Amino acid sequence: MLRHRSLWLVCIALLSLPLSLCAQTTTGTVRGYVKDQNGAPVADAELSARQTETGILRSATTRSDGSYIIPGLVPGNYELAVRKIGFGPQRRQVVVQIGATSPVDVTMQAGAVELQAVTVEAGPTVELRTSEVATNVTPQQIQQLPTPSRNFLDLAALAPGVVVSEDRLNSIGFRTFSAGGSTANQVNVFVDGTSLKNDLTGGGVAGQDASRGNPFPRNAIQEYRVISQNFKAEYQKASSAVISATTRSGSNTWTGNAFFGYQNKGLVALDTLQDFQRRTNPSFKKPDFTRSLIGLSAGGPIQRDKLFFFGSYEGNYQDRSNSVNLTPPSGFAALDTVNLATRYNGNFTSPFRESLLFGKLTYAVNANSSLEVNFNNRHETDVRDFGGSRTFAAANDFRQNVSIGQVKYNRVSGGWLNEAKVDYSRFQRNPSPTTSGSIARIYHYPGQDAWIGSDVSVQDFIQRRLGFRDDLTYSGKQQHVFKGGVSVDLVSYHINKLNDGVPKFEWADTINTNCWCRGGNAPTLAYGYSHPYQLTYATGAGLVDVNNTQIGAYLQDDWSPTSRLTLNLGIRWDFESRMLNTDYVTPQWVADTLTRYNDSLPVPLDLSRYISTGKNRQPFYGAFQPRLGFSYALDGNNVTTVFGGFGIYYDRSLFDFSVDEIQKLTRPTYITRFDNGTATPGAVPWNASYLTSDTTAVSSLARNTGQPEAFLLDNKMKPPKSKQFSLGVRRVLGPWVASLSYQGQRGTDLFMYNSGNNGYNATGHCCVPGYNIGAHGIRNIIYSTNDGKTWYDALSLQLDRPYRPSTGGIGWGAGLVYTYAQRSVAGIDFLGDLAGSFPFGFPKANGIAKHTDLGGSDERHHVVGNWIMDVPYLFGIQFSGLVTLGSGARIDVGTAPRFGGVVDSTYFPGGFLPPQRNFLFLGGWGYRRVDIKFRKDFPKISGTSLGVTVDVFNVFNFQNLGDYNITVVPALHTFTVGQPRQVVSDPRRVQIGAEYTF
Repeated sequence: MLRHRSLWLVCIALLSLPLSLCAQTTTGTVRGYVKDQNGAPVADAELSARQTETGILRSATTRSDGSYIIPGLVPGNYELAVRKIGFGPQRRQVVVQIGATSPVDVTMQAGAVELQAVTVEAGPTVELRTSEVATNVTPQQIQQLPTPSRNFLDLAALAPGVVVSEDRLNSIGFRTFSAGGSTANQVNVFVDGTSLKNDLTGGGVAGQDASRGNPFPRNAIQEYRVISQNFKAEYQKASSAVISATTRSGSNTWTGNAFFGYQNKGLVALDTLQDFQRRTNPSFKKPDFTRSLIGLSAGGPIQRDKLFFFGSYEGNYQDRSNSVNLTPPSGFAALDTVNLATRYNGNFTSPFRESLLFGKLTYAVNANSSLEVNFNNRHETDVRDFGGSRTFAAANDFRQNVSIGQVKYNRVSGGWLNEAKVDYSRFQRNPSPTTSGSIARIYHYPGQDAWIGSDVSVQDFIQRRLGFRDDLTYSGKQQHVFKGGVSVDLVSYHINKLNDGVPKFEWADTINTNCWCRGGNAPTLAYGYSHPYQLTYATGAGLVDVNNTQIGAYLQDDWSPTSRLTLNLGIRWDFESRMLNTDYVTPQWVADTLTRYNDSLPVPLDLSRYISTGKNRQPFYGAFQPRLGFSYALDGNNVTTVFGGFGIYYDRSLFDFSVDEIQKLTRPTYITRFDNGTATPGAVPWNASYLTSDTTAVSSLARNTGQPEAFLLDNKMKPPKSKQFSLGVRRVLGPWVASLSYQGQRGTDLFMYNSGNNGYNATGHCCVPGYNIGAHGIRNIIYSTNDGKTWYDALSLQLDRPYRPSTGGIGWGAGLVYTYAQRSVAGIDFLGDLAGSFPFGFPKANGIAKHTDLGGSDERHHVVGNWIMDVPYLFGIQFSGLVTLGSGARIDVGTAPRFGGVVDSTYFPGGFLPPQRNFLFLGGWGYRRVDIKFRKDFPKISGTSLGVTVDVFNVFNFQNLGDYNITVVPALHTFTVGQPRQVVSDPRRVQIGAEYTF
């Protein structure tokens, strides 16, 4: 309490600061030079930037060298006016983008006559002088480019090195993005400066680790910036890429929009595997599917030039059909009585519902200050996790709720700008079985594991954050723009993790007792499905409540020693009081067992690092992060610019790891084996009374016969870290901007689990016989290290021509990004495992050398193109689209060396590349997809208009295949590639829609 009370006083003091600098996480800057007709600097000229939508003014004065800077501008369209006695006034139209600096140089003519307002197009609205590798996604791209589910994160793929998980018809996986060879856990998203970071579970962004839905209503997003490399010190809680988005605001004119989009199974083609089933299976039925996307937004003045409102709603309603098809074997009387096929087969609906709300008030307090209040809410439900051999009764009801509110206050005085912000957020992740009061039953037979009855786990993760932030900028000193800021987040975690809380019984015909799994290899036990051979059940306290304090501070100087050179010099420090549970005390019986038998383990542990006394585990204080960048214009007109940078970036490990450390002992999962009627070591006799939803007998049985696992966290655990470095050149080519850059990233100190029961033998191979620690009360010992590593090296070429309408109302824009990259990992086999709750380097992470990711992230060539084009001669249609091409990911083939694999005999590093196909006249693509959108707007009636849209995703119906059947042939020192077993993208589908604007 004393600690939190002191922090409250600190926060109040921060908010009371009269002056400070606004970070550019949600704003933009206009800067440049004012000179006379002879090129001499004009000092003390007055500049005013008026936002054309709201009429809000910001002002500045040129310095002695003629330079000026207007930071902290809300993204939008501005009229920049320049005045000084003795010179004719000048005006410029400027587009300010989020996180970007717009250079505007003005030449004034001596005289007292005001010149006609001039619209100057100094090139595309692409930032030229930043040291960051950044891509701005414009309002036109957000509104016009085709994306199936309206997830605004989808367009992050326009940035080099960024990978976005696809929206799939029947997928329930991650809807996240990643970059730089890292996982989604290492990214962060800021909306109006508020972090959406998920501290508890994977995915990086709260609510996206296991959702079909969207993190924020797309019709409330004005624009956003994707910084894939070398972001400045003002950004936190990310060691990979960040996205900073700004929301829409009301203006001096009331406007609104309503839209509707629709898909069903009649608008979806069959993929290759479905078409094969249609041709070979007379009973094949096309899966049912419908999706309706609806939305409404409106904004305008409550008081002109003073108080504005904006609000929006989006709904995502989906119904998908999942087929359950159990094919049990015959000849087992006990199995026949279950009637698996007749009772459980069929097509069942999987409903998904999501509602997104956003509201915002903007108040211009006076010419020097403004106030903003906004709130958003996300609610979704998803009945899922069934189909195939998993019956509808085993489905999960996956519920998520996200609520965020914030208040921001900005004040300008002289060369100072202050942005103070208070925000509150609540994230809830709450999956539970749809069938309550039941048990889970699994029948193992060739080709299937039939699951009937309930799912086994209930989880309720709640993260609450009360955040305070104050940012300070001083631009009154010639050549320098100083920035600094402090943030304090008071976070609480409420985790009720009742995994395996429903008894799970498993049946089989024959069991191999070496692994207690179905199989016919000796030694075996025959069951004939007469009764279960195994029970899995957890009992005990599952609730964990913890408070965490997160503090961040940074200092930064954007120094321009000349008009061509800008140096970005910054340093950041972050701290968390409980990234892991620092007060945890290892139970005495576990400490005694480890101490007694540590020398018998394959690799003895340093117990001083793994036995926690509640006093020997300290927070990490060393997260100092220097961030350096530069940009240098090779000419006075900024036509060609060289840029680069280096930085250190700390992230955080998931608190879910600390939960497992506690709950694996307070609420252990027990495994109980049953004999087949003959006494068997390690097994107990079966009793039919166990097979009931009344868990009284099962709880007693599990505690008496099962053994817990010990999850041990390193007392000196570090947060994950990356080093990023880049070097590149940008050049203006008429209306285009071209950029060529190298990006490097080295990820270290990634959290890994290791096996304490297993180790390497003298030849470095796995595994030496493990010590039977189970005989002493612990089934497994799992301990953590920071041995995970990633490597990323890339060369990217980017071309951009932002959409710009011409005087006749006809416009077009386009962009292309090509990335050549190499990615490697160490300490883990699959990069994707680092994104989950159990990143396991078996048996020891430090024995897994640098190699190609087995999970398929090492793609060499990747191309993303986009265009928006008005076609007036084709009935006034607007035509837009996205092209995505990839060479496909290289993966290792065969047995890893630590398991005895021999290079070029039974192990082929990066040996497999998907079959390469042509796109237009270019070959070498393992992945191809083209999405297009047609939009027709009808003539306005009384200021309102109606538009219709047709989106076609994967218009050429390219079949992108994966999971190839690969067989190693050791005798021939090669491998063969068989048929693919899955598609990795959806077939062609069409979405129709309508939009009404007023």
